[in-house]
This record gives sequence, structure tokens and C-alpha cells, in this order.
Amino acid sequence: MKKITIAIDGYSSSGKSSMAKALAHSIGYRYIDSGAMYRAVTLYAMRNGMILPDGSVDVNALINDLPEINVDFKIEDGRQITLLNGENVEMEIRQLPVSNNVSLVAAIPAVRHYLVERQQAFGRDKGIVMDGRDIGTTVFPDAELKIFVNASAETRALRRVKELSEKGQQVSYEEVLANVVKRDHIDETREESPLRRANDAIDLDNSSMTVDQQNEWLMNLYNSRVN
Repeated sequence: MKKITIAIDGYSSSGKSSMAKALAHSIGYRYIDSGAMYRAVTLYAMRNGMILPDGSVDVNALINDLPEINVDFKIEDGRQITLLNGENVEMEIRQLPVSNNVSLVAAIPAVRHYLVERQQAFGRDKGIVMDGRDIGTTVFPDAELKIFVNASAETRALRRVKELSEKGQQVSYEEVLANVVKRDHIDETREESPLRRANDAIDLDNSSMTVDQQNEWLMNLYNSRVN
């Protein structure tokens, strides 16, 4: 069976990562969470004082350090973790402080160029499922299968609160909703590779779907493309 590239884009907390991981596991493809790469760079910026007191980013300092930032993935205890310069930062990058800053860091053109090159290298041999904001439009514009996932901001905030709660992080729904709305605005309006649906992407509004339903939907779609 031929290997293809699968690009899954969508809004924050829309469930795209969960469905991408499930599909990759089911079909034996490599899964790459591009959002984790931006989160890791954001964590680096936070640790090194590049997120300024006014909430802006010290862009020049971050750009100067980009060659020193290595983001990679590995499988540990059966799950994929994110490595920042060899350190497992999977738990730390999922916390709300990183979420509050990642869209600002991801809007920096030099950061996007740096990570897009890395993402394209991951997918050079196909057989990959990658999710993010600009996978079908910028990273893999020739991907054989493109999905664009959405759900209401309220639904996505509820999902995010549940996810964080299950990880032991107590946050308010109002705080998470504000973060979701803020990130949507930044992602949609940034100059470099804004979040948008690729012309040939297939829409999925999963607001009222269960995880099993969306996974089945995606698997059927994949099978229709490779068989």
C-alpha cells in the first residue's frame, strides 16, 4: 500500500492531535505534533527571559538563539514525548503559562521558517500524520489528504479544562475560554502562515462527535484515499 502524507489543521483544542495520533497508530505512520514544537520553543523563550513583562517577545534574542534550540520526539513507555535539547518537556509545555504565550512566539516569521524546515524533513519519506495550523497550506501543500478541524470556542474550552483537570492542573473555564479566543485571533491574523483552511482540505466540525466517531470518520477517509 502506498504511503501518503496526511495534514490535519485546525483551531486549538479542537481534538486534531488526538485523532492524528490515533490514526498514525492504527496505520503504522509516524505522528508529528507541530504544535508541540512551537510550545517547546515558547518554553525555551520563557526560561530564558525572552517573554517580557509587558507580554511581548524579545524577538531578536529568540532569533539569535534559534540555532541552539533542538526540538525532537521519541517514544517512551509507549507514548510520544517532546524533547527540548534532549530534555523531556512533554508535561511542562502543556501547561497554561505556555499556552498563554505560544501563539505570540508562533507568529514570529523566523521561528516559523526554522520549524517548518524541521517539519518538512520529518515528512520527507511520507508515511506521516502531522497536525498543526499551517500543515496543509505551508508545510505540506501537496499532502494527499488534508483535514481542517473545528468546533465552537466553548466546546473547545470545556475539552481543554477536562484535559488539564485529568493531568492534575486546576484551571477555570473562563480562563481557558479567554485563552482559546485569544489564540484563535492571533493564529488567524498573524502575517506569517495564518491559520486558514487549505482549498483542498475536507472540513470536520466535531462539536457533537465522540472520539470514536471522529476516529472512525478519519479512518474511512484515509482508506478511501489509499485503496
